[in-house]
Amino acid sequence: MAGRINDDDVKAVRDAVPIDAVVSEYLQLRNAGGGNLKGLCPFHDEKSPSFQVSPSKGLFHCFGCQEGGDTIAFVMKIDHLSFSETVERLAAKAGITLRYEEGGYNPGHQRGERIRLIEAHKVAAQFYADQLGSPEAEIGRAFLAERGFDQAAAAHFGVGYSPAGWDHLTRYLRGKGFSDKELILSGLSQDGRRGPIDRFRGRLMWPIKDVGGEIVGFGARKLRDDDNGPKYLNTPETPIYKKSQVLYGIDLAKKDIAKVSRAVVVEGYTDVMACHLAGVTTAIATCGTAFGGDHIKILRRLLMDNGSARVIFTFDGDSAGQKAALRAFEDDQKFAAETYIAIAPDGMDPCDLRLAKGDEAVVDLVQPRTPLFEFALRQIVKRYDLETPAGRAAALDEAAPVVARIKNIGAQHEVAVQLAGMLGILDTQFVVKRVAQLARWARDRGGKGPERQQGPQRGYDTAAPAPAPSGPALNLRSPAHRTERELLKLALQRPELVSPAFDAYGVDEFTAPPYAAVRQCVQDAGGATGAPADYIDAVREAAPNDTVRALVTELAVETIFAKTVDEAYAGDQLVTVRLRAVDRRIRDVQGTLARLGAQGDPEQLAAVQNELWVLTQYGQSLRNNGAAAL
Repeated sequence: MAGRINDDDVKAVRDAVPIDAVVSEYLQLRNAGGGNLKGLCPFHDEKSPSFQVSPSKGLFHCFGCQEGGDTIAFVMKIDHLSFSETVERLAAKAGITLRYEEGGYNPGHQRGERIRLIEAHKVAAQFYADQLGSPEAEIGRAFLAERGFDQAAAAHFGVGYSPAGWDHLTRYLRGKGFSDKELILSGLSQDGRRGPIDRFRGRLMWPIKDVGGEIVGFGARKLRDDDNGPKYLNTPETPIYKKSQVLYGIDLAKKDIAKVSRAVVVEGYTDVMACHLAGVTTAIATCGTAFGGDHIKILRRLLMDNGSARVIFTFDGDSAGQKAALRAFEDDQKFAAETYIAIAPDGMDPCDLRLAKGDEAVVDLVQPRTPLFEFALRQIVKRYDLETPAGRAAALDEAAPVVARIKNIGAQHEVAVQLAGMLGILDTQFVVKRVAQLARWARDRGGKGPERQQGPQRGYDTAAPAPAPSGPALNLRSPAHRTERELLKLALQRPELVSPAFDAYGVDEFTAPPYAAVRQCVQDAGGATGAPADYIDAVREAAPNDTVRALVTELAVETIFAKTVDEAYAGDQLVTVRLRAVDRRIRDVQGTLARLGAQGDPEQLAAVQNELWVLTQYGQSLRNNGAAAL
C-alpha cells in the first residue's frame, strides 16, 4: 500500500493552487464584492448565483445547497475523486513532488483509478497524434486537407490517427506500465479472442476533453470502405467518460463563452474545428448523443444566465437536423439564455460552408437568426392546411401546449400572440387565453405553480441563507441573529478589527445555537487576537462536526454587509451584540428581583439590586460611548 501523503505537502498543494483558478475551469465567476467571487453552483441547479468563492481564504461556499470547503474539497466533489487522487492531481498542476509517510515514492500502479485512466488517455492522445504523420495515415491527412484543415489545425485540436493493426496502442500502453484491466476499463482497448485489442483501428481520432481540460475519451471517424463499423465511433461509457456530460471543444471555448455570454452548438468535430478557425471560438458539439439536460448545465454555469446570454444551434437543413432542433427545444426552458437556430440557406454545415464560402460565411451563419421557439412552432404549423378552419384548429391544438411550457408569463403571452399570427387567427386573445389555460392545467396537474427563483434572496433582511437541514434553525429576520452573524464574519474575515474585545465575549452572548458553536470554535482555535495565517483552517478543524464546519466556511466566505468595513463598523457590531446580552441579563435579574419580593433574604436582595444597578450603568455607558465602553 502507498503511504499517506505528507501533511506539509498537502498544505503546500492547497496554498499553491488558487481556488478561483480551479473553480474557473468549471464555471464563470464574477465579482461579488468584498473580494469574493460568485457563480452558478455546479452542485445543484439554480437560476441565480448563490455559489461564492473567497480567493483570499481559499474557500468556497454555496448558500443554496450548503456545499463548501477548500480547493481540495471542491475538486473531490466535482470530479468524484478521493482525497489522495485530488491532492496528486493538484500537485501535478502545481509542479509539486509529493512525499508519502510510509515508503516515499508512490508507484504508478497504486495511483487512483481516475488519475490512471486520465494518464492512459493522455498517453494515447500523444500516440495517435504521432501516428498522424506515418505513411499509413495518408488517408487521414487527405481527409483533413479535403475539409480545409492543415497540419497546424490538426495539432491545435490534437487530431491523430489510430493504426489499422489489432493491438498497436494496447502494446504501447502496456509498455508504459498500464495493466490490461486499466486498458479495458478506459475504453481504449476491448476484449479479443486472445486478450485485449485496440478499440479504435484505422480511424481519424479526436481527443474529447472535459471542462477542466482532461482528456476523457475519443471520437473516431471511419476512413476506409472496408471498415464495417459506424461512421463515427466514440469511447464507451467509462468511469471518466459519460457522453451526456461532455461537450467537444468546451476546453477551448469555455473562456470565450464566459466572456461574450454566447455559445454556438454544432453537430460534429469538423464543424467545431471550422468554426474556431473561422473565428467563432465559442463553438462546441455533443459527442454521439442529442443535446440534453446535462449539457445545458455545463453551459449555464459558463453563461451565468444573464440577460444578454445567447445559445445558437446550427443543425443541418435535412429532416434529421430539424428533428435535432426540435429535441433541443424540448429542453429550451432549462436555459435562462435566449436560444436561436441557424441553418445555412443551402443546408450546408459549418465545415462545408467554410470550404465553399470562406470564414466570413461561417461567422455570418452563427449570428442570432431565428428564435428556437419560432422554428419549433413553424415546423409544427407547416404540417397543417391553414387555409381551412379545421387545419388551423388542429395546428393550434398541437402548438399551444408547446407555448404553454414557457415559464415566463410575459414571454409566454408574446409567443402566443406570434402563434396567432402564424396560424392566421385574427382573434389573438382566443389563442392567448387557450395557451394560458393549458399552462394553468399543467401547473395544477403537477401540483406546482410557476417555477420560483432559487438561491438566496437579495437584501439585508434575508441575505443570510438557512443552514443545512441537519443544523439548528435560525430566525434570519431576527436583528439579533443578523448582528451576531455579522460579528462572526468579522471575527473570521477581519479578526484584527474586532480583537481583542471579541475574545472576551462569552459563548452565551450568541443567542443562535449555530453561532454559539462557531464562537466556541474560534475560542478553541486560540481566539481572534493575533490570528495566524492558517487561522481559518484552525477554526474549521476545531468544529465538532460537519454541520458546524460548513457554517464556519459559509461565514468565512459570505460578504460583509457594509460599504466600508472598518473599526467603526466592527465596533458597532461588537456593541450591539454586547448590549443585547446586557439587556437580556437585566431582564433576568429583574425577574429574580420580582420573585424575591420585599420579604426575601436582605443580603441576597442587596446583591441582586447591586447587580441590576451595575448592569444598568454598563448598558447606559455602551449606549452613550459605543465601543469605547467595551
